[in-house]
Amino acid sequence: MLVNKVRAIMGNRLSRNLGWLGLGQVFMRVSRLGTTVVLARMFSQYDYGLISIVYTCQAFAQVFTMGSLGGGVSAKIVEAKAEDLETVCNTTYWVSWMLCILVCVIQCIAAFPIAWFYDAPEVFWPIFVLSFMYLMFPVFKVHGGLIQRENRLKITALGITLREMANNIITVIFALLGFGVWSVVFGLLLSAPVWIVVNYRNHTWRPPRKITFEKGREILQFGLSMMGVEFMDKLRLNIDYLIVGRFLGVDALGLYFLAFNAGLGISKQVINSTMVALFPHLCAERDDKAQLKKQYKASLKQVGFVIIPLVLLQSSLAPFYVPIVFGQKWVPAVPILITICLSAIPLAFGLASYQLLNAVGKINLTLKWNLIYTGLFTAVILAAVSFGVYWVAIAVFICQCFNLMFSIWAFRHVFAKPQVS
Repeated sequence: MLVNKVRAIMGNRLSRNLGWLGLGQVFMRVSRLGTTVVLARMFSQYDYGLISIVYTCQAFAQVFTMGSLGGGVSAKIVEAKAEDLETVCNTTYWVSWMLCILVCVIQCIAAFPIAWFYDAPEVFWPIFVLSFMYLMFPVFKVHGGLIQRENRLKITALGITLREMANNIITVIFALLGFGVWSVVFGLLLSAPVWIVVNYRNHTWRPPRKITFEKGREILQFGLSMMGVEFMDKLRLNIDYLIVGRFLGVDALGLYFLAFNAGLGISKQVINSTMVALFPHLCAERDDKAQLKKQYKASLKQVGFVIIPLVLLQSSLAPFYVPIVFGQKWVPAVPILITICLSAIPLAFGLASYQLLNAVGKINLTLKWNLIYTGLFTAVILAAVSFGVYWVAIAVFICQCFNLMFSIWAFRHVFAKPQVS
């Protein structure tokens, strides 16, 4: 009986896609674990705080530059009708160039005020130089969207995995050579071309020679809504870094950053891969509400089957592996790590509800809730920071639990029976 259920679960397309993405996460986490250990043992809390600032800048920039992996204009390729696909691809290509150039310029200009905000002049040049990485992204964004549309997430997993492994290896090499925060910048810059190679070798689409913006308004409306949702998501995932770094200092930020990444890092990678697989899967079933409901409920079970045991195992082992793996100096991060780790469970189900609403064309509801939720999240973090970094972690967990209420509402809203007048 149990064997048959497992076979049934693993037999559908979503499960196969999750399997490829999950396998990729295994290789990614092995390489990232080595990177985290090296950086934790070589760098001080202050150094880790500087790295957090660089990664935070990158996270916000990627909302506008990496839509093929997390929403934005390239998600329209996954959602588009077959007869509009060529037009959507051509326009998305040129829109992507506009966005990436704009983000590059904005980050160059913002490097100084960011360094001033944190009172950390050491991060000015790393942030400035890193901005040029975004000019590589338009070259492969459309390819990535088409590969996802075709549900060939084996390729998506390969690209993400190879790029992440290259990033980690390069970062470790430069860290061992004594480049400090620059090791992170070089890792991100030099590993980005991996995406270009993988996507170009696995799809025949090539950029148009003629500049076109046909259906540009439709693409931008869809893309801006999704980017708005993703921006709110990134703001929530990073607002605590901003607040901790500003009010408690770069040293406290370093402690919190390591705890957050060691605690939520593994789970977040798995969750992100799950969401990449879930969106095209739900889009394929959106015209049949009964089938969509069935597939969505099955997807939630699969998400829970993967995430809940992983989170509970990691949080229970934290007091043992943190001092052994990262060193005794990071023991104060253990309570923060456990609390943040547990927040991954409600986070996963909340993000799944966003994918459901986006798949049925109700992106505006996702955006409205994210605006409300982000305001609530920011207020709670600001209230908690005066009590110390551990209470910030507790505030994050409480806010993620609030998101479950929206998940329940979203399910009922999408699958509500039409009222008979």
